[in-house]
Amino acid sequence: MPSVGLPQRRAFLTGGLAATAALITGCSSKSDSTGTPKPAAAGAAAAASPSPAAGARPDSPWSAFARLMEGNKRWVGGALQHPDRDPKRRQFVAEEQDPYGVILSCIDSRVPPELLFDTGIGDLFVMRTGGQVVSPVVVGSAEYGPLTSGTPLIVVLGHQRCGAVKAAHKALKDNKPLPGNLQSIAEALRPAYGVISKEKHADPVDAMTRVHIKQTAEDLRTNNDLAPLVKKGELAVVSAYYSLDTGRVEVLTGAPSA
Repeated sequence: MPSVGLPQRRAFLTGGLAATAALITGCSSKSDSTGTPKPAAAGAAAAASPSPAAGARPDSPWSAFARLMEGNKRWVGGALQHPDRDPKRRQFVAEEQDPYGVILSCIDSRVPPELLFDTGIGDLFVMRTGGQVVSPVVVGSAEYGPLTSGTPLIVVLGHQRCGAVKAAHKALKDNKPLPGNLQSIAEALRPAYGVISKEKHADPVDAMTRVHIKQTAEDLRTNNDLAPLVKKGELAVVSAYYSLDTGRVEVLTGAPSA
């Protein structure tokens, strides 16, 4: 199988992303496809407001990050508030949305971002792929909030005992391709495998998972479209690891400062 190096991976991440965002701005939370601000929602939707449990929308990388980590603390401790999950909130976001975070996570059924961060309707843009691997469409989706709505935070969230990473690790180690399109996941994880295969690890799959999370976050953080926002302090891209055993989200890199 041909090797996919990091430079090639970086180019794969960044190509054609501005066009992707432009094509989908019809779903923008703050403007229509022409860039004209949208009018306020009328009737019951306009009268509704976010629930008191949620508070005002975080408007900085730090406040968005703090909101998510507070929600995860509630998840770990079993003190969930289930904010913004009622008919009033549904009405409030029916006309437009303004999420404060973007989550790129795995498809694993045990890792639902809205639950483990205790968030509500309209709070997050969520993308889920096997092993949280990326493609131009996925990256364009991750860019959508920051580029069109000023969403201040992206979290790349991997997790403990990831089946996709385990399968990719075995396929790459044994040089035996996975069936069908599953091999595309293995190829996307090849750079992480290349890093961890150079030394011994007590749990090579877990080590590969952590490296891949960091690599993906770094690629997003430094790509041509998001890097200027990061440099200006308007966006943070965080890599994080979720423990299936405890429910805790561990920050690996990129945590914003207050």
